[in-house]
Amino acid sequence: MSRTVHPIEAESYRILRERVDLSHLQPLTRAVTERVVHASADLDYVTGLVCDEDGLAAGRAALASGAPIVTDVWMVAAGITRAGREIVCPVAEPAAAELGRVAGITRSAAAVRIAADRVGPGAVWVVGCAPTALVELIALDAAPALVVGLPVGFVGAAESKAALRASGLPAVSNVGEKGGSAVAAAALNALLYLEDS
Repeated sequence: MSRTVHPIEAESYRILRERVDLSHLQPLTRAVTERVVHASADLDYVTGLVCDEDGLAAGRAALASGAPIVTDVWMVAAGITRAGREIVCPVAEPAAAELGRVAGITRSAAAVRIAADRVGPGAVWVVGCAPTALVELIALDAAPALVVGLPVGFVGAAESKAALRASGLPAVSNVGEKGGSAVAAAALNALLYLEDS
């Protein structure tokens, strides 16, 4: 099923490509970088985004085979083009609050533990808000197909993304404190849109 591109989106990409040449990037890295820059209007992502082309390919293959998508917050989930896909986000469930209280961890980290048990290996994880969710995911033996790790903030965001890059997990991240739900969803949508083309 081919996706219809709105004229405003087409014009945005024309302007983006006029301002920066990304033709030297590998195909999936280029698609993700362009989609993130398009979503944020922030050209800093051209140099700040760190993509693993093999990881992106694995994530795309997992998505094509129907792998579940796990998000840290519903704001990320809301930005993902679903098309009937399973999205798991237990952060608002009472069990996440209870586990967080009992274990002395954030509700976001507790939600990651719950989601990992629910989906098993091979899921695609998208973290755009909570650095503690990303840190918890790295600590687990979740065996993700891909981790989109783009949490935002002044406390722990840059460090959690550095830990993701050091972990060896297949990933997309960026250097620094920038990130957020919109850019995390955009990175995943780039792979979904390629899958649909």
